[in-house]
Amino acid sequence: MTILRGALLATSAAVIFGSVAIAGPVQDFENDMRAAYGDYRGALFFTNANKPDEAAKAVAAFEQKWDALGADYAAAPPHYADDPAYKQTLAKVSEIVKTAADEVAAGKLPEAHETLEAIRDQIGELHMRNGVISFSDRMNAYHAEMEHVLGKDYGDLDAVGMAVLVGDAAVLDYLAVQVADHPPAEAAGNPAFEAAMKPFMNSVETLQAAARSGDAAAARKAIGGLKGPYSKLFLQFG
Repeated sequence: MTILRGALLATSAAVIFGSVAIAGPVQDFENDMRAAYGDYRGALFFTNANKPDEAAKAVAAFEQKWDALGADYAAAPPHYADDPAYKQTLAKVSEIVKTAADEVAAGKLPEAHETLEAIRDQIGELHMRNGVISFSDRMNAYHAEMEHVLGKDYGDLDAVGMAVLVGDAAVLDYLAVQVADHPPAEAAGNPAFEAAMKPFMNSVETLQAAARSGDAAAARKAIGGLKGPYSKLFLQFG
């Protein structure tokens, strides 16, 4: 049901994005930012996977595209024209990625990964200040809650711990539905999106079912099963 709904909305998104494209600099900027963000996702993935060569290439590609973005849009596009922190955000992201590039070159991939994480916040805050909500923002909101669940102590998952997990699983489900219901434009007619979305949604549904059943072993397994499907969806589309 959710996947079908997402597929239908993806088609709608493609139509909407196509019509907005005639607006010029607004959509041009967001498209160029999303193109750069694709390399950013790769940089996050490869630094986390401890793959130095791939990480170095992804960081360099993101840095190149981000520098071009800053040059091409030195004057803020219309939807950021009233944001006094627009230029500072672009400069801060450039500063962060340069630090990460140095860390990757030094073989410090875990440190580079943590450094790169701050870019999510910079772009998210830029969007939030200006009333922009993207697919990536929704993915990042889910990621923050997922990391909260992964790092939380639910004790022995007794009745008390399980009750807490039920609530946390419900929050994850809400955020996952927001992701599914607001797909990116490139998801339209793309079987890879549904192939990545299905296990992502299944992982959340599995956690909810395990928490509601009170099965501690199943709940632990379901918690452990959250990150993989999210990471695959994020790398391809997030």
